[in-house]
Amino acid sequence: MTHLLRICLLFGLMPFTVSAAELALDKNSFFDANFTIDSTYTSDGQNYQVSASGEAGPYGRVYLSYEFTDKQDLGDRGEYTGHAWTQNGEVVATATLQGIYVKNGSLFKLYGLNTLSDGKFHYAIGNIDFVAKTMTFEVADIITDD
Repeated sequence: MTHLLRICLLFGLMPFTVSAAELALDKNSFFDANFTIDSTYTSDGQNYQVSASGEAGPYGRVYLSYEFTDKQDLGDRGEYTGHAWTQNGEVVATATLQGIYVKNGSLFKLYGLNTLSDGKFHYAIGNIDFVAKTMTFEVADIITDD
């Protein structure tokens, strides 16, 4: 009887399940972004600010600023927000950065979604090595149906 009840419950709740949407990336848009950490700072021992500069594929020289927080008090993982900007000639491009991080050994792994002033959205996955003072990312355009 309990087996039948479980089956009925499973099929009864199935319409309420949500499948994850696939993130569609433009396979021709991938580029590497490599940065050097210029400074880090904390005023409270819980939230950390990082600034970095480096080369980011078609955007050239890019300057980044991040704030890392742990609002859920998870210890080895949390969230971040940030800003980026670059200038090529007279054209200035900016971006807002947001995502999550996970500490993995001596590295921090980042997974992010970025909104750019040129109207693009980027998915970025990368590593931060605070000892080596490096940030490396693989970045791609997100395909939107606009």
